[in-house]
Amino acid sequence: MLQRRALQILVACYLNKSTAFIFSDNRGRGIIMNQDSLNYLDLHGDPAVLYLADGSQPIRGYSFGAPVDIEGEVVFNTGMVGYPEALTDPSYRGQILVLTYPLIGNYGVPDESEKDSLGLPKYFESADIHIAGLVVSSYSWEHSHWAAQKSLSKWLEENNVPAMYGVDTRELTKKLREQGSILGLINVNPSNILEHCPKEKFRDPNERNLVAEVSTKEVVVYGKGNKTRILAYDCGMKYNIIRYLVESHEVHLTVVPFDYDLESNPNKIEWDGLFLSNGPGDPTMCPDTIKSIKYGLQLEPPKPIFGICLGNQLLSLAAGAKTYKLKYGNRGMNQPAIDLRNGRCYVTPQNHGFAVDTASLPTNWKPLFLNANDLTNEGIVHTSKPFFSVQFHPEASGGPTDTAFLFEKFVGHVRDEPQSLVLHNGLDYERKTYKKVLLVGSGGLSIGQAGEFDYSGSQCIKALKEEGIEVILINPNIATVQTSQDKDDSFRAADKVYFLPIKPDVVMDIIKEERPDGIIVSMGGQTALNVGVELWRTGKLQAAGVEVLGSQIPVIEATEDREIFSAKLREIGETIALSYSATTIDEAVEAAHKIGYPVLIRAAFALGGLGSGFAANEEELKAMAAKAFSTSDQILIDQDLRGWKELEYEVVRDSSDNCVTVCNMENFDPLGIHTGDSIVVAPSQTLTNREYFMLRRTALKVVRHLGIVGECNIQYALHPESERYCIIEVNARLSRSSALASKATGYPLAYVATKLSLGKNLVSIRNSVTKTTTACFEPSLDYCVVKMPRWDLKKFSRVSNKLGSSMLSVGEVMAIGRTFEEVIQKACRMVNPALDGLDGEDSNLVEVSTDEDLEAEMKSPTDTRLFAVQKALEQGWSVDRVHNLTKIDRWFLSKLKNIAQMRQALKSCSSLDELTAFNGRERLRALKIAGFSDRQIARYLRLPSGLEGESRIRDCRKSLGVVPVVKQIDTLAAEFPAQTNYLYVTYSGDGNDINAEDHAGQLTPSYRFSNVERDRLDAGEFKRRARAFSTVKQQESLQEAKERGVIVLGCGAYCIGSSVEFDWCAVSCIRQLRREGFKSTIINYNPETVSTDYDESDRLYFEELSVERVLDIYEREGPSGIVVSVGGQIPNNLADPLSQCGAKILGTDSKDIERAEDRRQFSDMCDTLGIMQPPWSALTSKNEAIEFANKVGFPVLVRPSFVLSGAAMRVAADESQLRNFLDLAADVGNDKPVVVSKFILDAKEIEFDAVANKGEILNYAIGEHLENAGVHSGDATVILPAQKLYVGTIRQVKRYASAIAKALRITGPFNIQFMAKGNDVQVIECNLRASRTFPFVSKTLNNNFISLATKAMCGLNAKPYKISLLDIDYVCVKAPMFSFTRLRGADPTLGVEMASTGEVACFGEHVHDAFLQSLLSTTFKLPNKNKTILLSIANERFRHEFAASVQVLRKLGYILFGTPGTAKFYQDNFKIDITTVSKPSDESEDGPGTALNVIKTNKIDLVINISEGATRKDEITSGYIIRRAVVDFGVSLVTDVKCAILLTECFERGMGDGRFKPRDIRQFYKIPTVGWSKE
Repeated sequence: MLQRRALQILVACYLNKSTAFIFSDNRGRGIIMNQDSLNYLDLHGDPAVLYLADGSQPIRGYSFGAPVDIEGEVVFNTGMVGYPEALTDPSYRGQILVLTYPLIGNYGVPDESEKDSLGLPKYFESADIHIAGLVVSSYSWEHSHWAAQKSLSKWLEENNVPAMYGVDTRELTKKLREQGSILGLINVNPSNILEHCPKEKFRDPNERNLVAEVSTKEVVVYGKGNKTRILAYDCGMKYNIIRYLVESHEVHLTVVPFDYDLESNPNKIEWDGLFLSNGPGDPTMCPDTIKSIKYGLQLEPPKPIFGICLGNQLLSLAAGAKTYKLKYGNRGMNQPAIDLRNGRCYVTPQNHGFAVDTASLPTNWKPLFLNANDLTNEGIVHTSKPFFSVQFHPEASGGPTDTAFLFEKFVGHVRDEPQSLVLHNGLDYERKTYKKVLLVGSGGLSIGQAGEFDYSGSQCIKALKEEGIEVILINPNIATVQTSQDKDDSFRAADKVYFLPIKPDVVMDIIKEERPDGIIVSMGGQTALNVGVELWRTGKLQAAGVEVLGSQIPVIEATEDREIFSAKLREIGETIALSYSATTIDEAVEAAHKIGYPVLIRAAFALGGLGSGFAANEEELKAMAAKAFSTSDQILIDQDLRGWKELEYEVVRDSSDNCVTVCNMENFDPLGIHTGDSIVVAPSQTLTNREYFMLRRTALKVVRHLGIVGECNIQYALHPESERYCIIEVNARLSRSSALASKATGYPLAYVATKLSLGKNLVSIRNSVTKTTTACFEPSLDYCVVKMPRWDLKKFSRVSNKLGSSMLSVGEVMAIGRTFEEVIQKACRMVNPALDGLDGEDSNLVEVSTDEDLEAEMKSPTDTRLFAVQKALEQGWSVDRVHNLTKIDRWFLSKLKNIAQMRQALKSCSSLDELTAFNGRERLRALKIAGFSDRQIARYLRLPSGLEGESRIRDCRKSLGVVPVVKQIDTLAAEFPAQTNYLYVTYSGDGNDINAEDHAGQLTPSYRFSNVERDRLDAGEFKRRARAFSTVKQQESLQEAKERGVIVLGCGAYCIGSSVEFDWCAVSCIRQLRREGFKSTIINYNPETVSTDYDESDRLYFEELSVERVLDIYEREGPSGIVVSVGGQIPNNLADPLSQCGAKILGTDSKDIERAEDRRQFSDMCDTLGIMQPPWSALTSKNEAIEFANKVGFPVLVRPSFVLSGAAMRVAADESQLRNFLDLAADVGNDKPVVVSKFILDAKEIEFDAVANKGEILNYAIGEHLENAGVHSGDATVILPAQKLYVGTIRQVKRYASAIAKALRITGPFNIQFMAKGNDVQVIECNLRASRTFPFVSKTLNNNFISLATKAMCGLNAKPYKISLLDIDYVCVKAPMFSFTRLRGADPTLGVEMASTGEVACFGEHVHDAFLQSLLSTTFKLPNKNKTILLSIANERFRHEFAASVQVLRKLGYILFGTPGTAKFYQDNFKIDITTVSKPSDESEDGPGTALNVIKTNKIDLVINISEGATRKDEITSGYIIRRAVVDFGVSLVTDVKCAILLTECFERGMGDGRFKPRDIRQFYKIPTVGWSKE
């Protein structure tokens, strides 16, 4: 039967000339049948051409509307939703409409037969489509929405309206912007394409009386029987005007034709007020309407008159003013209009091509509204009579309805109701000035609170400094840009920086010291917010006279306290999801019974969903509630809304009540996953105009009611099959989403929010991108953005990869493009550079073999579910089947299906020649528009792996002219010229927004292929037609190098091992380049970073860090070179392939970088140099590795090459572990060498950071690890300057480092890790790039090592800093920041693979005060509540080492508990009184007298648990159970004996209260040295 059905479909497809189709079997599995699957790569639809009357080249595309030709006036609309409303707007009559938003047709077209209460079509603005034709960039052939009845394409065909897609609408918009509206002609399926269309073919619709075409032909009455009688002139009146007047204001509305003679009034219509509607064309074409309006103006007593859009122009003409044609009109949804009565600015929708000449207004008429961007007239008003009109659409549809109050004003006039007095806000003239402000930072990076707060804090500092305000910053995160104190960056740096714990008492100490006027707590995440709330609640801020800037604390409390929040929302008729707060477990159980299981548990005042999760029953609820109470005094029990859509709006409000939404975002995943762990799309893709502006209207209402000033976000749950919604939460602070929204739109939220907190209003702040327009606007995007999270869950054993309400991701990426397929594939490569794009099967991330297993993978959200979904679609599963399992919107799934089908088409192709034999250019372009990388295409075509196959694709597409274009992020969809350097690269377009640099023409060809290919490629003919790879000519002057500039590769996504410290390095490099006069270009895709701020570099490419994309940009920019050594491992790994492709790498040669990164080559070099290192062996087989391990003795260390943060690095204690770890290292190492070396116990690890120039070290810093070797350097406590190293050790370290620098010919930054045992020094590894400790050493030594390295790499005079490590009379201690509380199941121990998510550092005159402050900055709590400490120490060696400390603790009065072995040891050997508690064998052993019991009942303040060592064990031990309980119940934990000893010494020195006199960093720099000067 199945085969017979397939045959029938084949015949049908053949008769219809269709070559590919999919149908489903009885399991929902799609079966692809095709004659020529490559035809799937050809664009759908007949060819179509748009001719323009200016004589420019015809614009080609493809038809998706009616196959008819049409002429009209070409205009553009910058709205991002509302195409059904726009197409039925009579004001577009005769116009060819260009929609600037590139993705059109997503939600189909609703039911035309569904009527509202007035009998009008519910979802449309008239009964007909009025546009002449439609032009878009990308059309969605598959739509998805519960209200959709048909596709946009079908609707257009039924109405005989042509439409075309595949057009660079941004380029067309720029042309219209510069030249003005142009006449055009759409020609569908032309027999031949003319170079220029004859002028007589173009007809100007404005020469027709368009109003006569759209106006009603008869008198129609709505709201019959209502008392208030209004006569409306229909000049093309939109249905929503009728709805507002009749449904909302209950008027008797008589609608008359545009030429109805009001004076003679043939129908004897009784009326009390006159309404003038919108309409198309030139207002002077309506003399009869103007005549009647003049009559109405002369009536005594006067009758109110209100006009909209065309009605504004008609009223002006009737009053005696003049109108004129605008260059290209105002058409969109985000025009800012200032109410000249009170200075308020409203976001308005508009659609008009003519405007009123304000200067021509007669006496007694005044402007009512003014366009804040171009200063054109937006409304007029009579000074003494009730006549007024506006140029915009208060009724919107589509667009915002912020000015709908004008209908109320008009009807109020008609009813002779008193009108409220409208005045300017007096606060505008009372703005307080501030001299000094304290900014509270976020501290160390953790899951849920990461680098986005460095970005927001840096923006805040910049905004404050522009106002001449002294900035005091508290933030112990030494890796951040905001804590920089570079002498040359004083204009953007804080005046004083306190590296201290962010705690209420510390902040108050600083306030007493500095006496600031104000404090900002909204830029430092939940950490800063909680501090602000506590200080306010206790009255300390008020007593100190410190004003909270921005949203006030009671406002913040209203958003954080669920009960207050719910009550506030009820006051304005809004609701949250069913929710109750609880302060005890019993209350939580009671709340859950009211709601019904399953329920969501959340901790109040917590960041990133900390302490949250879903409970299916009472047992799960009690267990989760107990853990949640360890992080908060109040927990929230919420209704389970999993499966609903999750959406978010970023909102900005000023003290004058101007309020705008900057960005709306839609989660790819349905509700149930924390938004930080969800793929997020901006703007929303599946919302209609009704839904979009319904939620926007609610957002503004809520924010105004709460009284928020500054920036906030509001999150919604929207029912997927109706317009039902509820509010999830409001965050009255800058958040992770705020940074994303800023980068997605180009609107600097933190900067603007800071200005608003000082009392400024939005109108007075300039748009930072255009430089000419106001900040009181809502950005229009003509691109699509996808944010994808980055997880590192595989680093932790026993951690589930299931995603839920508690955030787990450590970073994120942002991809920009003009199709969804493009951005989702870009994002996949950004998150994981090992991926070629979005692959299911080929990703090797989904290891399932059966349909049942695949279903299970998709049902539960995990960090790999996207790839499971893709695998199912690749296997032919239907979109509906996948949707039923995942609840992901069908529109998103249809786009993934498209990727799967294009992959199938490519894989069916036998060769590159076959792919390009027919229509090759368009096929390759289609693949690139869909986001396929060269490497991906090469793999599908089975070309040689690696750079060779990728190079062939690059060569081929360039020879066919398939090259990307560069587009700007300009916030206004090209409507206004933008002075912006914010760029992205796409294939979905024909024109570049910036010109290629002249220097690019000086690049010379270079190729890398197999020897067989090289002869063919080096032929002159080939070189003339294609330049696949390029290199800069070697000879250049310094001035030429500066003009060409330098490309700096950024850090990519934050992950464990590569975080904000590398962004600091990149920013330091960029700033030094600019100081030296070099043009600087940054490539990065991390929205959390300062380096991707719009004004840090001369050009910012928000793009992939891949060979393909870097070369694309390199060839356009023609720089003097690329810096790869400041962004961490990702750019460092690009050094060799870029160099092979002819790019010039600045600094250390790529071959030398490889010699350092390749473990085998580096070890060989060290042997040659006579540098000691642990015995090692390169892996050739498992048996050889085991033989080596047995020879040198276990434990041994397994180390892959070219990896970051010790990925897959393991210490193997026996043969079994060694075999397992070798397999893991081979997987991670990606065919790179794996080395096995002897692991040295009890050695001290030493950190050597330096800058060299041509092999000679310029400056260096030597730090020592507090922990013994075996703890990854990123997880170690590092002390600088080193305090306990022998002079001989230091001398040997310097000798080895000098020899390595010479051997590798290092120029630039580098890091070497050594270990020392006694006086024997051995090298561990060398990184020829900046390390994570570079900001730490630079800020400690008050000299920027990256600035020096930048000079060296650019060939400038790199003069060493004057530093003497021995004479620095203060100490800085860097401590790691962990996120084990979020990683349920992770073992909180330290090892050779990095686990920390961030770091902090504090200063002191002695190591003890620096260490303790650093420890407190990691949220460590001192054992002062009960003064109880639990000891559990694994072996006698550690017990002996810690014995003296135990005696000190007992002497100081601490109450000690111990597990049996530990307690017995100290009782027997040292007669110390320790209470014995039993060790658990499983998590249920928590009865009285057990370790778990004293932990869970809050009887223990601190646990010191010292395990066996660096060896990772898979079995669950009692030590693991104890450590896990400690983390889950918020108890302080120390797992290293050296740290425990130093902590005890701190207590012994009287530091147990954790109080210190606050000192800013410059006070330490000023400590005098002996015998030399720092200057």
